[in-house]
Amino acid sequence: MKTMYEGMFILPKALTDDQLDGALDSIRKDIEKFGGEVKNSVRLGKRPFSRPMKKQDAGYYYVIDVEMEGDQITPLKERLKLNEFVFRVQIVRKEENAGVPVAVAAE
Repeated sequence: MKTMYEGMFILPKALTDDQLDGALDSIRKDIEKFGGEVKNSVRLGKRPFSRPMKKQDAGYYYVIDVEMEGDQITPLKERLKLNEFVFRVQIVRKEENAGVPVAVAAE
């Protein structure tokens, strides 16, 4: 059974617009390679880090909603670590009632 996941991706601030588009295509292809389906993606733009990481002080943030099998998340994360354009990635299971007020969710 497929489950919804939310991935937060940070890409290096030194990338050009064309490189950013290429990096996002690469991430989508990796997700599809592991049987996932991208449902939604949101560009959050360039944001500063609270503290420098690996001599970087900012990066481009993207949130991607993915539907895929749970046993494919770990191999996907390992594959994304090899992607030269992915600075950081965090993938978490998306709650079914996320963003829905508690009173509505209880009904």
